[in-house]
Amino acid sequence: MAAGQQTEIDSMRNEIQLLRQRIDQMQRSTALGELVGTTTHEFNNVLMTIINYAKMGIRHRDDATRDKALDKILIASQRAAKITNSVLAMARNRSNNFEPTDLKSLIDETMILLEREMNRYRIAVEMQLDDVPEVPAIGNQLQQVLMNLLINARQAMGEGGRLIISLKHLVNVDSVALGIRDFGTGIPQDKLRKIFEPYFSTKDGPDESGRGGTGLGLSTCRNIIETHGGKIRVESTVGKGTCFTLLLPIGSKPKSVISNAPGFAAVSRSLCGRTSPTTSPAV
Repeated sequence: MAAGQQTEIDSMRNEIQLLRQRIDQMQRSTALGELVGTTTHEFNNVLMTIINYAKMGIRHRDDATRDKALDKILIASQRAAKITNSVLAMARNRSNNFEPTDLKSLIDETMILLEREMNRYRIAVEMQLDDVPEVPAIGNQLQQVLMNLLINARQAMGEGGRLIISLKHLVNVDSVALGIRDFGTGIPQDKLRKIFEPYFSTKDGPDESGRGGTGLGLSTCRNIIETHGGKIRVESTVGKGTCFTLLLPIGSKPKSVISNAPGFAAVSRSLCGRTSPTTSPAV
């Protein structure tokens, strides 16, 4: 091959790599925009509750009505404080620096922002969270992954369903496994191995909430997890549901998990329950 041709090929490869990075950045910005939009919507709902009960307390002079109004205002204000704390935690993790991250807290903060959506679609969320060590992470990026996987799980179940979020410590590989298991429609085998490809999607388009259909989400999730030295695995059976398992290394600094991650497949199956034989290899 001539030197000029090799130079041109190398230049094209560099351009492709730059384009992939830009697509990743655009997807992360989109995910962050959705996160901010969800937060604003949640906070507005709480604010309207406070305003309405304040008006009721002003209109009615009897103690019973006013006590009820004040109780509702207090509950709504406490929820507003939780939302604010979640936003502040998200803002603290906007840097690109890896910091020790408590996954249980990250899950709690994410669920606060998605609580209304889960309730709206009658999704019962079950937490199976063991005490696990902190992982070195860019918290905002991991939260985007969580949001994406949880919203996908909600969409897969339509109206009504059950969602399990799990955490386990894999001592043998100094890692933490995080599982997100839905009991929805499942993914056909011919599509399962393609779901991490850019632009591939199992969805026809955005649902009534305005989410879904770009095909970029899972590709970006994989890239974020790989940047954190981790692995992502999916198991699914049509009619039984889908389970994503994330494997993240623990410690004070980012490092890659052991390449073949002994025990990861077994823990993934344990967290996922009876979703498979259809399985995508860890990537």
